[in-house]
Amino acid sequence: MCGIVAATAQRDVAPLLIAGLKALEYRGYDSAGLAVLEDGEVHRVRAKGKVREMESLYLAAPFPGGTGIAHTRWATHGVPNEVNAHPHMIGRVTIVHNGIIENYAKLRTDLQVKGYVFTSETDTEVMAALIDLHLTQGMKLREAVLATVRELEGAYAIAVIDRDEPGHVVGARRGAPLLVGVGIGENFLGSDAQALVQVTNKIIYLEEGDIVEISRENVQVYTLDGKAVERGIQESELSADAVERGEYRHYMQKEIFEQPHAVANTLEARINAHGVLPNVFGIDGDELLAKVKGVHIVACGTSYHAGLVAKYWIEDYARLPVNVEVASEYRYRETVVPEGTLFVAISQSGETADTLAAMRESRRRGYLGTLAICNVPESSVVREADLKLMTRAGPEIGVASTKAFTTQLAALALLTLHLAKQHGLDEARYRDLTEQLLRLPRILDEALKLEPQVIELAERFVQRHHALFLGRGVEYPVAMEGALKLKEISYIHAEAYAAGELKHGPLALVDEDMPVIAVAPNGPLLDKLKSNLQEVRARGGELIVFADAKAHFDGNPARGAVLRIDAGGDFIAPAVFTVPLQLLAYHVAVLRGTDVDQPRNLAKSVTVE
Repeated sequence: MCGIVAATAQRDVAPLLIAGLKALEYRGYDSAGLAVLEDGEVHRVRAKGKVREMESLYLAAPFPGGTGIAHTRWATHGVPNEVNAHPHMIGRVTIVHNGIIENYAKLRTDLQVKGYVFTSETDTEVMAALIDLHLTQGMKLREAVLATVRELEGAYAIAVIDRDEPGHVVGARRGAPLLVGVGIGENFLGSDAQALVQVTNKIIYLEEGDIVEISRENVQVYTLDGKAVERGIQESELSADAVERGEYRHYMQKEIFEQPHAVANTLEARINAHGVLPNVFGIDGDELLAKVKGVHIVACGTSYHAGLVAKYWIEDYARLPVNVEVASEYRYRETVVPEGTLFVAISQSGETADTLAAMRESRRRGYLGTLAICNVPESSVVREADLKLMTRAGPEIGVASTKAFTTQLAALALLTLHLAKQHGLDEARYRDLTEQLLRLPRILDEALKLEPQVIELAERFVQRHHALFLGRGVEYPVAMEGALKLKEISYIHAEAYAAGELKHGPLALVDEDMPVIAVAPNGPLLDKLKSNLQEVRARGGELIVFADAKAHFDGNPARGAVLRIDAGGDFIAPAVFTVPLQLLAYHVAVLRGTDVDQPRNLAKSVTVE
């Protein structure tokens, strides 16, 4: 979601902060700002809109300084405008903040009684005033931040500077990510390693509740009780090249075409012709998974759709009961947890607030253990899980998730095969599924060659305002994912239904202006799906069918088109059919002129509820 960059160095930091914010633009935001401390004075610039708007204001009147903080804001409290943009300043304090402070209203009232005047609608400004109050009581900045966060309820990652303590930045985190970049004669804070890749690859990942104070020569981390602790330095493998678009027009397009390689990375050294290799899920993974009698999957958005696919797989092949739930709902109801149930959390970033909170809540509900399927090794979800399986997708910059989804499917396919083997799946069928999964990267590469045909289809959607996606069986979640992609980046209203539900309501929407997109694999439900599609044709609807090459669709419908795909087999078909749906959404968005990589109102890493 919001992005934080902070620095203390022997050189001017404003250009470094701006570069860091640009690296975080993929997270989604609606305003940006920076503040630099020099000779006891704080210079600040803020602007609604993109980082480039704020940068142009800075370049019109640049200011020097070796200590600074910067921020991209995604509005929660208060509308997107310059007044609500970070950094916020009160008294001696300047602060940037990710997260939501739940008790800010009471704190604000108490501080107003003490004479503080607020100019914004944000909860962040309350934190600045509270820190300033503690400073006026004789505390140093680190002490004041520590005293403040003890009074806060909610989630936060913050970076703070004090006008009277040059060369120092204090950070703190709870429920939102924050890390330290370690340099030579300079140190940094960031909400994401990508913000710091241009200045250092040495990273300290802060733990929940940590407070950190950085200066040019020193980094010291403290726990919430004020005790100094050591946190290890790790070398990030992220490179600046990994977050460049290269030859592609948008990050999303690049990431769609990276999927064969990303899936191959997910499978590498985890499966061979004989099946899933030992200890793929960790040293104790095989022992714990041998006790599994059921699975509960919790996730959000695209990751939730991956979980729905896994439900079909695990129940079909491992014959284990599976429940899949939206993370934001899981926390607020009491669940029945049968003995031997594995809790699986799926998250691209590993910092998704609802998923992380659900996993923490699962600890008290009596699960057999927790498994994290994630793309970021150092994330909170991964660190706190009993078992973990990294998707190895590499950086995903586009807000609309693509390669994260297919690599999650690959990881869940490994889990399915492992559980199926343990629960007596026929050896011949196990070998067949293994062979399908091994050839998935090649089949995905073939699917990408359909792009020219998809571009032609996309032209049919430019003037449309609604679309209906249909799927049956395991392809129903794929249809849901296709609808989500189209609505996310083209702003066309799109919904997905199980095709058998068509006559139970959605058929009322079908007319010549409502395109219907169907996913048609070759399987036992194919004839049922064809019958459902006849209902669309009979109402004059425009029918777009993504069909398995073996599904025997007869030519193109009178109004619509059939695009034939080598799905590679029933097991891997959901991942393969996803590719043309991603391409369709992408090219429709390009034709409609929307902001493909940073769609309005959305953020990449949702670190608040």
